[in-house]
Amino acid sequence: MRRWLVSALLLLQVVALTSAAEQQVLETTEDTTANLNPTAETDVVQGEQYQWTPYQNGWELVHEAMTEFRKIKPPTFRKTRRQLGLFGTLLQYAAKALPSLRASAPPQEHAPPVITGPLLEGVQLLQQSADQNNTDAIYLLAQLNFFGNYSHPRNFKTAFDHYYRLASYGNSSAQYMVGLMYATGLGDAVERDQAKALLYHTFAANAGHTRSEMTVAARHMSGIGVPKSCEMASKYYKRVADKAMAWFRSGPPGGMAIIPEAHRLSDEFGGVFGQGASVASSGINALKAGGSSHDYAAIDDVIEYLDLMSQKGDFKASFNLGRLYYEGQRGLDRNVELARRYFTAVTTMYWRSKDGRTVDQPKPQLEKYASKAAGYIGRMWLRGEGVRQDFKIARGWFERGIKHGDAQSQWGLGMMNLHGLGIPKNVSQATELFKASADQDFSLAHVALGTLHLDQGTPDDLKIANSYFEAAVRWANIEAQYYLAEMIHHGVGRDKTCAMAMSFYKNVAEKAEPLVSSWAEANQAYEDGDYELAFLDYLIAAEQGYDKAQENVAFMLDPTQSRLPLPSWLNRLPPKPKLLQNPGLALIYWTRSAIQSNIDSMVKMGDYYLYGIGTEAALDKAAQCYTGASEYFQSAQALYNLGWMHENGVGLNQDFHLAKRYYDQALETNEEAYLPVTLSLLKLRVRSAWNTFTHGRVNSIQDEPSPKKDWSLSEWIANFLQEDNIYYEDGYEDLYDDGAIAGSDGEPLGDNFDDLDGVVESLIILGLVAAILLLMYYRARRQQAHRQAEEEAAQRGNQPGGVGLAPQRPQAPQGGLFPPPGGPDFGMWAGGAVGH
Repeated sequence: MRRWLVSALLLLQVVALTSAAEQQVLETTEDTTANLNPTAETDVVQGEQYQWTPYQNGWELVHEAMTEFRKIKPPTFRKTRRQLGLFGTLLQYAAKALPSLRASAPPQEHAPPVITGPLLEGVQLLQQSADQNNTDAIYLLAQLNFFGNYSHPRNFKTAFDHYYRLASYGNSSAQYMVGLMYATGLGDAVERDQAKALLYHTFAANAGHTRSEMTVAARHMSGIGVPKSCEMASKYYKRVADKAMAWFRSGPPGGMAIIPEAHRLSDEFGGVFGQGASVASSGINALKAGGSSHDYAAIDDVIEYLDLMSQKGDFKASFNLGRLYYEGQRGLDRNVELARRYFTAVTTMYWRSKDGRTVDQPKPQLEKYASKAAGYIGRMWLRGEGVRQDFKIARGWFERGIKHGDAQSQWGLGMMNLHGLGIPKNVSQATELFKASADQDFSLAHVALGTLHLDQGTPDDLKIANSYFEAAVRWANIEAQYYLAEMIHHGVGRDKTCAMAMSFYKNVAEKAEPLVSSWAEANQAYEDGDYELAFLDYLIAAEQGYDKAQENVAFMLDPTQSRLPLPSWLNRLPPKPKLLQNPGLALIYWTRSAIQSNIDSMVKMGDYYLYGIGTEAALDKAAQCYTGASEYFQSAQALYNLGWMHENGVGLNQDFHLAKRYYDQALETNEEAYLPVTLSLLKLRVRSAWNTFTHGRVNSIQDEPSPKKDWSLSEWIANFLQEDNIYYEDGYEDLYDDGAIAGSDGEPLGDNFDDLDGVVESLIILGLVAAILLLMYYRARRQQAHRQAEEEAAQRGNQPGGVGLAPQRPQAPQGGLFPPPGGPDFGMWAGGAVGH
C-alpha cells in the first residue's frame, strides 16, 4: 500500500511537470508569433510585478486562437515610395486633372466593421478565455483592438478596457499602455489626463518596463505634467542606458550592429515648410542633400549605378557596395553575404587567390581599397557575420590589411590580442595596435584605448581616457557616450554635471532603437501606406522623448501642410482618417519638439497660435514663438512673419519701419526668400508712402542713419597707420619668404625683430625732427643778427659831425625763436628765403 501511494505521488508530480512544460511551450509560441507580427510590441521588462502563473484557466483556448490566427495570410503587397522628379510631379497632377470615368456609390461613413473566417474564430476563442480571467487572452484582445493586428478593426475604447483590467493585476505592459492612452486621449477613449498618465507610467517604470522608464525620464526632462527635474530624468535615463549597453555588449566582438531608423518624414519634402523655406533645408542646412533636392537619389538608383560600375571592373564601386550592404541603412536591410562578395571582388584584384601574392602592376589606389576590404572581411570572420566564426581566418585577413596600414584591421587584431580570441592574450601588443588605429581616427580604437586607461584609475589615465572617449563621441559611438555619461554622473575624471550626464544617457538610450523603440515598425507601416498604424508607432516613440518622432506625429496631424488653395477638381486626395484629425494633439507635439530646440516646430507653434488651430488664438504667444525662432537669424520664415505682424499691426505695434527691417533680415538669412520679400517690400513702401502723404499715425519707413564718430587726432593717426599697414601687407606679403630667422637657441626671432624695428624707426624720426628744428633756430638767429648789423650801420651814416646825443634806436620786438605771424619777416621766414 505504501509503495502504491509513493508511485501515485510520483506519477502526479510527473503530470504536473509535463503541464508546466506545455504552458511554457505555449508562451514561447505566442511570443514567437508576436515577434513575427510587425505591429507587436516588444518590451524589455525586468522585475515584473505580476507573475504569470503556469495554470491559468483557458490556456487551451488561447492556444487554439493562435492556431486560427496563423491561418491568416499577412499582406505581401509593399508600396514603394520613390522620389518624383519635376516631370513626374507634373504628370501626376495632370493625371489628377483628367476626368474620372468611374461610377461609385456615395461613401459610407459609418459602415460597421465585419470580421469573418479565422479572425472571427480566434477572437471568439480569446474572448472565452478572457472571461476566465486568462491574462494572455486579455492582453491579446487589447493588442488586436489597439494596433489592428491581423486586419482587426481598431476600437480604442475596447482596447482601453482590456488594458485597464489587466493593469489592475499589476501587469507593467498594460500599465504602460494605459498611461499612453491617458497621455494622448487616442480615439476619445478617455479624456486626456497627464497626471494619470504619469502615475501609470511610474508604476510600470518601477516594475522595470523600459518604454515607461524612457517616458518618465522625458517628462521629467521637459516638465510634462511634472516639475522639471534633471536628477529624476537622469535616474530613469541611466536605467535605460544600462540595459542598452548590456544588450549592445551581448553581441559579437565590437557590439551589436545597429541600423539607425529614426528620421523625419518632413525631410522628404525639404522640411516642415517645404524646400528652402524650412530651417532644415535652408542656410547652412541647404548644403546637405535633402529628400527633395536635386542631389538626392533613391537608394535603389545608387545601388543600380554602383553595380553597373562594379561589373565594369571599378573597384571603388565594388567597395562602396560592400559597405552599403554591410552597414545597412533605412530602406536597405543588411546583407552581409552580398557585402562579403563585393569585398572579395576587390581583394582578388590585388591579391592572387591561389598563393595570396600581390598581382603585378596593380591599379592606382587599389592597394588602399583592397586593405580596407580585407579589414571588413576579417571583421565578418571575427564576428561570425554571414560565416561561421573563425578567428584563424580573421587573423589572416587582418594581417593583410595591417601590412598596408588599414585602421580597422589594426583594431580587429588588437581585439583578438586583448581578449585572447584564437591567440594568446597580449595586452601590450593590443595597445600598440589600438594606438596605430586611433592615430587614423578610428572610433572603435578610441573606445578600446579609453577603456584600458579607465581601468587603470589614476588621475592621468582618467584624463587620457576622457580624451579618447571624446574623440570617439565625434563619430556618435554609443559606447563612448555611455562611458562619458558614467564618468560625469559619478564625478570620475570629470566634474559632476547633471545636465551633461543626462544628455549622454539620453543619447545612449535612444540609439538602442531595436531594443527600446518602435521605429522599425513605424517606418515599415508608413512605407506600406498604413498611416494609422505608422501614426500609432510614431506616437509611442514620441512619448519616449524622440524629437524626430514628435515632429512626425505633429506633421501627420498637421492640417495646414499647404497654404496653396487648389481647386476641387484638382485636389482629389482622400480625406484623412479620423484618427489623424486632431490639431490639438498636433500642437502638443509641435510644442514638445520645439522644447528640444527644433526651430521649424517653434515656427509651427506660432502659426497655430496665430490662426487659432487646435487652440484659441493667442497673438502674443505667436509673437513669442516667432521671436524665439528668429534669434541669431535661424529662421527666415519667423523673421518674415514678424515683419508681416508689424506691417499689419497683428499682435504687435504697427510699424512700417520695423516691418521693413524684419523683411530685410529674412532675405539676409535665406536668399531663396527673394521673391516673397521683394513683393512684400514693394507693397510696404507703397503703404508707407501713402501713410506719409496722409500724415498717418504709423511710423513710416525712414532712412537708416549712417553711423558717424568724431575721431580724435590720436585715433585718426592710429587708423591711418593701420590702414597703411594693411595696404602694404596685402600687396607685398606674399613676395617674401615666410621662414623666420632663428637665434642661437633655435627659437624664431620674428616678433623681437618687429619690436626692434619699431623702436629704431621712432628714434630716427625723432632725430630728424630735432635736426630740422635746430637748423631753423640757427637760421632765424643769423637773420636777426644780420638785420641788427644793417640798422646800426645806417644810423652811423646818417649822424652829423657835431657832438650831441644820438637818437635812441627803437628796440626790436622780442618775438622769441620765430617771427610773430603778421610781422614783416614772417612771410620771408615761412618761405625760407635767404639772400641777405
